[in-house]
Amino acid sequence: MRNVGVVTRGIRIPIIHQGDDLENIVVDSLIEASKTDNITFKDKDIIAVTESILAKSQGNYVSIDDIAQDIQNKFGKDAELGVVFPIFSRNRFSLILKGIAKGAKKVYLQMSYPNDEVGNPIIDPIEIHNKDINVFTTVFNEKEFRKEFGYDKTIHPFTNVDIIEHYKELGDNIEILFANNSKEILNHTKNVLVANIHPRFKDKEIIKKAGAKKIFTLCDILSSSIGGSGYNSDYGLLGSNASNEDVLKLFPRNGEIFVNNVQKKLLDKTGKHIEVMIYGDGAFKDPVAGIWELADPVVSPAYTKGLEGTPSEYKLKYLADSLNLEDHEIKEKIKEKKVSKQESLGTTPRRITDLVGSLADLTSGSGDRGTPVVHIQGYFDNYSDQ
Repeated sequence: MRNVGVVTRGIRIPIIHQGDDLENIVVDSLIEASKTDNITFKDKDIIAVTESILAKSQGNYVSIDDIAQDIQNKFGKDAELGVVFPIFSRNRFSLILKGIAKGAKKVYLQMSYPNDEVGNPIIDPIEIHNKDINVFTTVFNEKEFRKEFGYDKTIHPFTNVDIIEHYKELGDNIEILFANNSKEILNHTKNVLVANIHPRFKDKEIIKKAGAKKIFTLCDILSSSIGGSGYNSDYGLLGSNASNEDVLKLFPRNGEIFVNNVQKKLLDKTGKHIEVMIYGDGAFKDPVAGIWELADPVVSPAYTKGLEGTPSEYKLKYLADSLNLEDHEIKEKIKEKKVSKQESLGTTPRRITDLVGSLADLTSGSGDRGTPVVHIQGYFDNYSDQ
């Protein structure tokens, strides 16, 4: 009987540059790792490749000028533009805002408070509570916000950055307001860019019905190439990261082609049917600051068919404690795979790609481990497998 369950390994590969043959680099690196580290590939193994190296190999980059041009394409030249609910991130939004400001005559930046959608705080919620402020109805301009809360309470707990001051420095035509009602922006302009990530379609519909003249989301900006630039037809600027002070790396394109090609090449090399996925941010939350990691539009923008769906799993604790089953009885029941709602109690039905992508993100990290490829083994095994 096997005594090891799920195993996840970070796989080191060379530094990736634009134009590199990433498919073969990934496959060759895995084969080399199997030789040096005695890895035996099996059917239903999973290979997860971080989105950033695929985008780099594709050269999927855009500049501030590209963003500015597309803003003018969408809203017209010299437009006054409202930008609603950006996340509070230098890496994720600063260059986007810089490009927006360059392409618009005036930018009204509406920031939510006390935090953004992924939990980055702009002000300690206790301050809101102590002042008995109704965050659903109270609107502040920047001067009023500073008068109410000062400067020392608006420092991010992890980065030590005052994001209000940082965003103001990105354009002298940026005016900041604080409101949690998305329709507030229409008191300033009828041209609106919805900048949040996961609730973007809801807020776009609300603002559109309330009287917006022109309205787009970040998915619509750089959804096609500007003069040969990078683009992403599905997500536009969502999922982008700062590459340098003037350039953004976008979410990768044609991910389905990549994962299917890697799967085929691994089958040819190993004789095993291995699932392949691209992953970005994992879907997990920091327990101290309450910040969600998921600033990408999805955990996995592309994956092979074997990773579709949600797990169907028994709750072992329920089988052992509540039903008082013996070891062999538990194994037989698992083999049946007829899981009732009660027997699956506590096994939240998340998508397989969200779970595996989060595992891969935690394994590779975002620092200097040098393992943007992750090999996961035994993920689909259960207690009854020998």
